[in-house]
Amino acid sequence: MTISRLYRRRLIPSECILLKDDIILEQNDEFIITKWNTIHPKPDFSHGCSCYFLREGIKVSKIYREDGTLVYWYCDIVDFTFDEATETLTVTDLLADVILYPEGRMEVVDLDELAEAMERELITKEQMTTCLRNLNHLLSMIYRDKFDRLQARLDKLGL
Repeated sequence: MTISRLYRRRLIPSECILLKDDIILEQNDEFIITKWNTIHPKPDFSHGCSCYFLREGIKVSKIYREDGTLVYWYCDIVDFTFDEATETLTVTDLLADVILYPEGRMEVVDLDELAEAMERELITKEQMTTCLRNLNHLLSMIYRDKFDRLQARLDKLGL
């Protein structure tokens, strides 16, 4: 699979954005690694890098401040749609996220948005099931001290 265009699709708020400035550093059938600057400037962070785990439905991002210090690891539960004809990958954010801070604290966030998406029928039953299974898989890795397996792809590139 070769990806020429990468889109981020959100359910809440509803939007689909071409990530035209993201730089794809590495890609294969298992993962895609990108680096990027924030689309909308934020006071707390300015840039980062992401690894999209295509088979696991997880996007792991390393978020940095302007001075290059790590703010946190941000893990999105996602769904992928690939259009072979246009070499386009659309990444749909399934709303459930996990934040891992450098000091070891962890937060599971946006489950209220996931519930709202289900109530408003913005997410299918299949997407909800996939989201919950992939979230469980991610949390199990974290609880078993296996998150380094997900971190390794970005660390290996010095990101």
